[in-house]
Amino acid sequence: MPNLSPAMNFRAFIRLLEKQGDLVRINVPVDPDLEAGAITRRVYETRQSAPLFESLLNSNGFRILGAPAGMRSVPGREYSRVAAHFGLPETATPREILEKITRASCATPLDPVCLPTGPCKENIRKGADVDLTLFPVPRLHAEDGGKYFGTYGMHVVQSPDGQWDSWSVGRLMLRNKNTLVGPAMPQQHVGMIRDMWARQGLNTPWAMALGVPPAALAVAGMPLPAGVSEPGYVGALTGTPVEVVRCETSGLYVPASAEIIVEGEISFDEKAPEGPMGEYHGYSFPEGKSQPVFHVHAVTWRNQAILPVCVAGLPPEENHTIWGTMMSAQALSLMKENAMPVDMAWCSYEAASCWIVFSIDTQKLAKMKTTAEAFSHQIAHIFFRSHVGWLIPKVILVGNDIDITRIDQVVWAMATRSHPERDYFTYPSLPGIPLVPYLNPEEKQQGESVKSIVSCLFPEEFQGSHRARPASFSHSYPASVQSCVTENWSAYGFSDR
Repeated sequence: MPNLSPAMNFRAFIRLLEKQGDLVRINVPVDPDLEAGAITRRVYETRQSAPLFESLLNSNGFRILGAPAGMRSVPGREYSRVAAHFGLPETATPREILEKITRASCATPLDPVCLPTGPCKENIRKGADVDLTLFPVPRLHAEDGGKYFGTYGMHVVQSPDGQWDSWSVGRLMLRNKNTLVGPAMPQQHVGMIRDMWARQGLNTPWAMALGVPPAALAVAGMPLPAGVSEPGYVGALTGTPVEVVRCETSGLYVPASAEIIVEGEISFDEKAPEGPMGEYHGYSFPEGKSQPVFHVHAVTWRNQAILPVCVAGLPPEENHTIWGTMMSAQALSLMKENAMPVDMAWCSYEAASCWIVFSIDTQKLAKMKTTAEAFSHQIAHIFFRSHVGWLIPKVILVGNDIDITRIDQVVWAMATRSHPERDYFTYPSLPGIPLVPYLNPEEKQQGESVKSIVSCLFPEEFQGSHRARPASFSHSYPASVQSCVTENWSAYGFSDR
């Protein structure tokens, strides 16, 4: 029987959202040209339920799901859509989500289970019959240079020696009925594998899977080390293997329950204009860029297939809620592997993946007999030379009396605990993702720039003591008083919210 857990089946995931009151079925006609994108953007910005567009204009029966991992406004359930990607309850906290993800790094990978066929094969078109314009490919922002087919799907590629199966998240713009175009940077795993094939003068066998098991999509966005195969990690994360089927035109394997599979090759030398596109840092720039061409030789899909979309822009959207969460988990694992006193890591969604905050266990820090400068240099040496560190240019260090998942507490710590002269450390000429908006053209071209660490640790915390305690409800009153106030909150006349 197929795996119908919401973390491992996209349709089951949608049913769960509806059961939780977190799905809106939109049955009035909606235009995929800008209107669906505008609705989805407003959903993010007002923290509304995920929209399922069921009556798209010129849709040929296809549907679109917007904001698959948007935030909610319901108290105590803000992260529920993210939690559902990992099979966690809708009340899961960021720390509980990260604990579930990081446990997988210590678990035994579970290889996928190969099935003879699956729902993704209900409709098949090959060769001259391929026509991507059958799908309601949306234009998501007015400034975009085209319609984007892939915004919440994953690339599927394999190294030429067959030892590395890579699933990675990437965007793809519709070029014509049988080609797409999008980034494959050399530092990205899809770019690394493309380079392996290109050195042999060959195109890269490739597929993109859309509407995949949510846990698979999340892991595909995790900056695991090069050579680690994501399919096995998904199995370790969920405790069940991914069910896969063989592609029609290559030996690649894709999730059997996926909504849409596009397969073909990445050209080793052909490029075409792509973009511009509203970016995950929250900006729409005026110009696009020449990117590799993806030739499509076959497309398969489920009946009434659903195309999931992320409408990138101001946070929080999926680039922050899913990718940011996965980067946090990988960074936390990296720090623990290196015996650093970090008990939590969090890419603040509001910072658009430009910074990560490390919560420091100050009791363990004191045992290191170090200083703010030496400790920051040690963090920089470990973090900025890793794959996850390539993606994030700024690190903030705070004591673990701060809840780093709360942006108000992080801002308070930065404003009151970091000395303008002694606690800011910069590290020039380090590799970094060239998409960061503040980089100049030379830095983007070189792929290197300055990175930084801000220490929000008082000098006393390096000695095992505190300069001051927060004056707050949780710190300034005995537990008995806190319990009394909490238990009588409604009796005082206050709402539970």
